[in-house]
Amino acid sequence: MPLTFARSSARPRHYAFDGVLLLSVAGILLIGLVMMTSASISIADRQMHEPLHFLERQLAGVVLGLLAAMIAMSIPTPVWERLGVPMMILAFVLLIMVLIPGVGHEVNGSRRWLRAGIMNFQVSELVRVLMLLYLASYVVRRQAELKDRLKGFLKPLGMLMGAAGLLLLEPDFGAATVLMTTGLGVLFLAGVKLRHFIALVALAAGGMGLLAVTSAYRLKRLTTFLDPWADPFNSGFQLTQSLIAIGRGEMFGVGLGASVQKLFYLPEAHTDFVFAVLAEELGLTGVLATLSLFLLVVWRVFRIARTAAAAGLPFQAYSAGAFGIWLALQTFINIGVNLGLLPTKGLTLPLMSYGGSSMLVTLGWLGLIMRIHHEASTAGRLAVSRRERPS
Repeated sequence: MPLTFARSSARPRHYAFDGVLLLSVAGILLIGLVMMTSASISIADRQMHEPLHFLERQLAGVVLGLLAAMIAMSIPTPVWERLGVPMMILAFVLLIMVLIPGVGHEVNGSRRWLRAGIMNFQVSELVRVLMLLYLASYVVRRQAELKDRLKGFLKPLGMLMGAAGLLLLEPDFGAATVLMTTGLGVLFLAGVKLRHFIALVALAAGGMGLLAVTSAYRLKRLTTFLDPWADPFNSGFQLTQSLIAIGRGEMFGVGLGASVQKLFYLPEAHTDFVFAVLAEELGLTGVLATLSLFLLVVWRVFRIARTAAAAGLPFQAYSAGAFGIWLALQTFINIGVNLGLLPTKGLTLPLMSYGGSSMLVTLGWLGLIMRIHHEASTAGRLAVSRRERPS
């Protein structure tokens, strides 16, 4: 007789936490706060005359993120599953709002933010989560159509391309690329036909490539990383300074707080290039320790996804899988950019780079992952007790 699994919708007597995941995330957060403060203290002192300005704002983002995580942990995941379509609609509303003059806040020629009280909220951070949760609910509802018919694949792909197109209008090429890649990864996990997947991935890649080469600004950013030393004082300045910082770190680094490159040489040292400052101050040892923590988080998240799938909770499994794919992808891209292996994308290092929006949304999403772990563990225990119950 097939087993049935109850979804935990009532308030649990004991909450099942993943201790390894919690400790790993805490480790990344602590390292990130220290390195972000070290990287930003000089620029904060010069611009705001307050050396700890960015640390205080980052701590505010952490506190808000922890509150969001607690809220996400308290909401049963079937609620998120039922809200798939409304979340997708909200994502498109936010993307349109940010493009409206006077509503969206413009910085350096990009309109990516909405004013939310004392902070500017970057819409793409929340849109990514809303779209991927919608996608997870779609592949569960339309599993047969997705696997058997091309139409079932084209529908969610069209939604992803629409959201990516609006992101490109901001413009935010990096966020659009990450959303498309993560979304395609979820569709692949859902079991779409391989020939459909390969054909449409090639089409999407070709379209993104065409968008890149038809913009002189994007094309310059995509090609500069191939030889930054050809123009080290202009287009290649940021990357050459990052490479110098990483090279100076050697095995054990120059010492915490002793970075030279962060002293107005390396632009965006506390945001996109905090990894370079970490490599300079803590050396290869610090880099390997940080990478190990990220790998541990990704592994635990995929383990939670597998546990949820085994417990008969497909929406939860795809949602956790989406987070794991996104975290691995954005971490890889950010570090690849710092090392000169990838073109500059303007993407932060999750849980480490300065950015209240990113911190808030990432920690909130981790709260949902913890909820999924709890429900999958509870379902597993129920299954075991039923097998052991005498017939």
